[in-house]
Amino acid sequence: MLSNIIQLNLFAFFIIFARIGTAFMLMPGVGSGYVPANIRLVIALALSFILTPLLKSGLPEMPGSQVDLMLLLLSEVIIGIFIGMAARILVGALQTAGTLVALFASLANALIRDPIAEQQSSLISTFLSLLGMVLIVITDLHHLLIRGVVESYSLFQVGQPLLVGDFSEVLARRVADSFKLGVQLASPFMLVALVYYIGLGILGRLMPVLPVFIVALPAQIVGQIGFLAIILSALMMYFMRSFEESIIVFLGP
Repeated sequence: MLSNIIQLNLFAFFIIFARIGTAFMLMPGVGSGYVPANIRLVIALALSFILTPLLKSGLPEMPGSQVDLMLLLLSEVIIGIFIGMAARILVGALQTAGTLVALFASLANALIRDPIAEQQSSLISTFLSLLGMVLIVITDLHHLLIRGVVESYSLFQVGQPLLVGDFSEVLARRVADSFKLGVQLASPFMLVALVYYIGLGILGRLMPVLPVFIVALPAQIVGQIGFLAIILSALMMYFMRSFEESIIVFLGP
């Protein structure tokens, strides 16, 4: 009797851990490379341990065969990948916006290691990505991420057929929304760059002997960085609102 209870509890724990652990390995912030894998594992194990008594009643019975058990675990891993990627993709909007701003500021070749994107990125995109993650944490939006994982058991019940087509459609829409948001964040800098280049062309026509690009390059860098400092708070507020709205979609009433 005791062995059966222990076996059922272990089954419930590992089923819950399969989804939560996978989601936490991909979520922005905690799923980034600068967070050690053992720390991520401890967080996922602790959260799975806490949630097992709460979610155990909604789980199906333990499959009788190992093949069915592996298929069940695989489906939970796929759902975890979907949840983690859905949250991570939108943060890429800051990467897109920062890359565009760096291009307009003539800083596209000034690269640095971005711990969020886990690749070489421009200075501005790395700054925006780190700032976005800090704001997500200090505004407690990471609580919405955790709540979204928990409430996913109401949206995607364990043992039910996977909606692979719907998953693909949602992720494709998220990628489009992320790129759209990145362009929207960078649009003020596009306007400033357009005005700058028009003025540069007029100046070149009026003063042909003046090395316009050499003289104007420092002004372009200083102007775009100064403009970023002026509207940075508005940009991040718009991003945070968009990020929160994208997470609320996965939450229940």
